[in-house]
Amino acid sequence: DVEAEENTLRIGMNYVKAKVICNTANIYIPLQSNAKVMLATAEEINYALGLNDIKNPLICGYLEMYEGTKVQEKVTLPVNLNSKFIIGPEGAHLNISGISGLASKTSYAMFLLKAIQDSYLKKASDDTDDDSVAFVLFNVKGKDLLAIDQINDFSDESNPEKAKEAVFKLYKSLGLSPEPFKNVHYYYPYSIKNTRHWNTYLTVEEVSDNIETKKAKFFKYIYKDDKDNLDLMFANIDDSTQTMESIITYIMSGQGKFGYVGDWQEFLEAVKEKCSTETSGKDKEIPVSSWRKFYRIINKSISDNKIFARDVIPDKGETRIGDALKHIQKNEVHVIDIAKLSEDKQAYVFGDAVRTIYDLQLGQYSGEEGVNPPSRIVIFIDELNKYASKDSPKNSPILRQVLDVAERGRSLGVVLFAAEQFRSAIHERVTGNCSTHAYGRTNSIEVTKSDYKSIPSVYKTMMTRLKQGEYIIQNPVFRSLLNIKFPKPIYKQFK
Repeated sequence: DVEAEENTLRIGMNYVKAKVICNTANIYIPLQSNAKVMLATAEEINYALGLNDIKNPLICGYLEMYEGTKVQEKVTLPVNLNSKFIIGPEGAHLNISGISGLASKTSYAMFLLKAIQDSYLKKASDDTDDDSVAFVLFNVKGKDLLAIDQINDFSDESNPEKAKEAVFKLYKSLGLSPEPFKNVHYYYPYSIKNTRHWNTYLTVEEVSDNIETKKAKFFKYIYKDDKDNLDLMFANIDDSTQTMESIITYIMSGQGKFGYVGDWQEFLEAVKEKCSTETSGKDKEIPVSSWRKFYRIINKSISDNKIFARDVIPDKGETRIGDALKHIQKNEVHVIDIAKLSEDKQAYVFGDAVRTIYDLQLGQYSGEEGVNPPSRIVIFIDELNKYASKDSPKNSPILRQVLDVAERGRSLGVVLFAAEQFRSAIHERVTGNCSTHAYGRTNSIEVTKSDYKSIPSVYKTMMTRLKQGEYIIQNPVFRSLLNIKFPKPIYKQFK
């Protein structure tokens, strides 16, 4: 009987093991008998965690404490980190990991990007400040990031108005504007309506409206300007003998008929000619079998999609990704839609964009008309494991590009925000150079990997139980890892 009362009171005690993260009085002896122990106030929590004196504050979420306790009301504390330790110059790059769906990786990345844009828009009026930022995002799932300039209507909630009011109130309490992203530009793969070559998940009407209002453009690749990126098509091909690299060098140097090629079709014909034993016999360095392998890969990529075109017509809302990103301005958000493209073409577009941004910040395009880049450009990509996993071919040009950004991007102003399901699958030179790590819900097998050996066991256990909207954050300015929450997205959601 659980309601039964004992006749004799038993002697009992509570044993509490606590980790001291802040000591204000330099007293190091254990607590004495009958000493009073109290829950910390909001100010004391801020002080203990080192959150009270953070320079260049950037909101990264909030703490909720004492929920469900009788003696203390729930405490909600905004958590800021030093922006110079996430987008440079002191430290840079963010890695977000967690199970698909349960971890809300994209939502958290977009929350941080929203916080960054808000903070830079507030100080945009100060013309003496040269510090500026822009964003390049890749939409890799459905329509996820294709309406980030539109407000969330919370139509999936049982009470949309009440949910909207609560989220708006939370954004304001965190010092953020209850508005979606500003200065947004969209780029869709060139598509032909009513055919299998419709390369976006948006409807024809949605695409047409955005192009007519100058909010979006189709992107294409043309041979004369994009042939230098041919190596990106072989990013996931293991070229241990470097025969593909030799062929690309042959083509780039304009040998044979390649010096007279003007478009993709002529290029394919020139490659196909090399596949014949009669014509390739003159070239002893590269065997016919290698040319045939090269042709199979390149023909499948180019012939299967209309983004590889003869020309670009600006009056019809068309552009090249390279041209668009060269002219990126401060506080702009450029969203590149690659969700419906095949993996090899996704890799090509991603590699081209990262290469352009890297060269832009190196000053390769300085002097060209309209080129005035911001001091920092933040790149956000989900599914990083496709481009920088431990299993990626060592000769992959995209892996090399990502490693360059991770290792040298901070000083150039190229910042990588990346997400993946399993952190342990990512190249250690990428994760090792990230100043900030966000750990979402994961499984018990993942936390046993060597990537998590420096994390205390209590946090590993927490990682397997985190709810949606919760993360464990690791950043140099924090004295310990923090279990934070963040609000629901404020931009339009597609379900």
